[in-house]
Amino acid sequence: MKFDSYKRVIFSVAVLSIAFAVACGKKETKVSEIGQGEGEVSIVAWPGYIERGETDKGYDWVTEFEKSSGCKVNVKTAATSDEMVALMNEGGFDLVTASGDASLRLVAGGKVQEINTDLIPSWKNVDSRLQNAPWHTVEGKHFGVPYQWGPNVLMYNTKVFKKAPTSWNVVFEEQVLPDGKSNKGRVQAFDGPIYIADAALYLKQAKPELGIQDPYELDEKQYNAVIELLKKQRQLVPKYWHDAMVQVDDFKKEGLVASSTWPFQVNLLVSEKQPVASVVPQEGATGWADSTMLHKDSKHVNCAYKWLEHSLSPKVQGDLASWFGSVPSVPSACKGNALLGDTGCAVNGFNNFEKISFWRTPKEDCSGGRKCVPYKKWAEDYISIIGSK
Repeated sequence: MKFDSYKRVIFSVAVLSIAFAVACGKKETKVSEIGQGEGEVSIVAWPGYIERGETDKGYDWVTEFEKSSGCKVNVKTAATSDEMVALMNEGGFDLVTASGDASLRLVAGGKVQEINTDLIPSWKNVDSRLQNAPWHTVEGKHFGVPYQWGPNVLMYNTKVFKKAPTSWNVVFEEQVLPDGKSNKGRVQAFDGPIYIADAALYLKQAKPELGIQDPYELDEKQYNAVIELLKKQRQLVPKYWHDAMVQVDDFKKEGLVASSTWPFQVNLLVSEKQPVASVVPQEGATGWADSTMLHKDSKHVNCAYKWLEHSLSPKVQGDLASWFGSVPSVPSACKGNALLGDTGCAVNGFNNFEKISFWRTPKEDCSGGRKCVPYKKWAEDYISIIGSK
C-alpha cells in the first residue's frame, strides 16, 4: 500500500475510533420493501470474491445475475480491511464484503445500514453458526449477510519442506530450513495491522507465561511482547504482501518459501503446477468470516438487495468456495456442486469453525474488565514496523 493510502487508513481509523462510542446508539430505519432495480450496483470486494468468468470461464456468478436482475455489477477490489473501511468511509459504493476486523468499525462509524433479513428469502439457509455472529450483529440487529469464511493458512514450498511445517515459527523466528538455508529474506507476512493477531496467536503457545487468551485482546505487556516479535520478524521479511495476485507472482519469481496466505493464492499456484501446499500449524490460525454490508447512503438499494439474495444461492456459494478455497455460509452448497465436489467443504475446513480465531476489531475495553490495546495503536505500530529497516 502506498504512503498516501496509509495516511488515509490512519485517518479513517481515528475517525471511526471516535465514532465507536456513540454511533451504535443511533436509530436508523431499514428498508421495508424491494422495488424495481436501479440498473447497477457497486461492490467493494476482496480479490476473487466477485467473478464473471474473466479469469476462468468456469467461475462466473455475475453474468447471469446481471441478465436476470437488470443490475450491472461494478467491482472495486480492496487488498486489506483498512482499505475497505477507508473506501466505504469515502462513499460512492453500495456493498462491501467486510471481514470481522472491519465490520464493527463500519457499524460504529455509521457507514452501513441495518439489513432487513425478511427481504432475503435465503437467509433461512445461512449456517446457524453465522446468522447471529458478533461481527455483523449489534444489539440484535443484523448489519451484514454472511458470505464466506476460512482460515489464514501457512503456505510453503514443497521442494524446501518435504514435510509440512508444524509451527508458525518458520515465519517468525530466524532459523535454518530443511534445505540447509536460512529463512531470512525468504518469508512473507501480511501487510495489515490485523496481522498482529497472528503473532499473538503464535506467542499464546510459544510463550504461555504471557497469559494470552485471545489474540485480539492484548494488555500492554502482552502487546509489547508481540510487537517485539514483529520487529524481529521485520529482519526476515523482504516484502510484505497485501495484494493476492502480487503474492502469487512473488512466490513464482522471488524465491519465497513460506508465508501466511489465503487458500485463494494456494489454489491458484497449485493450478499453475507450482510446488506449494498449505497447512494450519499446531498453534491454530486466525481467519475471516466475511459479511456483505450495505452502505447507509446506497443509491442502488434495490439492486443491492437483489445481490444479497443472489449471493446466498447454493450455486454461487459452492462455486465461490471452490474458487477461493473458502467455506460457504450456506451449508446446502456443500452437496451437489460440480466445482466444489461433495468433499470440498470438509477439505476447506467446514468442521474447523471452533478452531479459528476470527478477525475482529481490537477494542480498549475487553473481557474481564481489562484494559487492552485498541486498534488505532495496532495500526500506528504496524505501519511503523513495516516502514523500518
